[in-house]
Amino acid sequence: MKIIPAIDIIGGKCVRLTKGDYSTQVTYNENPLEVAKQFEASGIEYLHLVDLDGAKSSQIVNSGVLEVIASKTSLKIDFGGGLKSDKDVEIAFNAGANQITGGSIAVQNPKLFQSWIKKYGPDKIILGADVSNRMIAVSGWQEITKLDLFPFIESYKDLGVNTVICTDIAKDGMLEGTSLELYQEMMSEFPDLNLVASGGVASIADLDALWEKKIYGAIIGKAIYEGRITLKELEKFIINNN
Repeated sequence: MKIIPAIDIIGGKCVRLTKGDYSTQVTYNENPLEVAKQFEASGIEYLHLVDLDGAKSSQIVNSGVLEVIASKTSLKIDFGGGLKSDKDVEIAFNAGANQITGGSIAVQNPKLFQSWIKKYGPDKIILGADVSNRMIAVSGWQEITKLDLFPFIESYKDLGVNTVICTDIAKDGMLEGTSLELYQEMMSEFPDLNLVASGGVASIADLDALWEKKIYGAIIGKAIYEGRITLKELEKFIINNN
């Protein structure tokens, strides 16, 4: 299982929100590169980098942070937040992103999202499926659509996309455990899906539970920054499970 720490960026700084609410912002480090290097030193290979300024302004804002981390570490970065145009995606890949994640855009402008899949290939594109009671949420989680999670995934699997980051909004930043039942159901429905669990990881036990269900990857954010999971523990988990 891929261990994928998250760095969320506002104003060039490493922050965390709770349930996507910008008013809950906590700044953990003013130097995201420093954080990324700590991850790398612990044997971590992957990074989930989110441009929260970009998500709010509907255009990429913190490409400079992406470029610095990509050029000064060997982390494989998936980048999201504010990718709404061909130009934004081009900037992200040119700045060093290995993959980009599209969530709201896949709902609000499917033709554009589909064109990225065709241009860059499905391996470069991750589908972001943020859910509230199994319904897809968009626009920084402010709007809950009438799109059910499973048909949404199915429509993009048909186009070749096979990696999905699924965030249960109710779990995000709460440090109360993951949506394990939902993930089990998703794996039953889509057994060959590269499912990345996001939201709620609070302990190594949560990672163990996801690993036992053969989940492809797990994104960890607040648990690291709040000291619930140490980098030493993650290093040990990676060694023991690979």
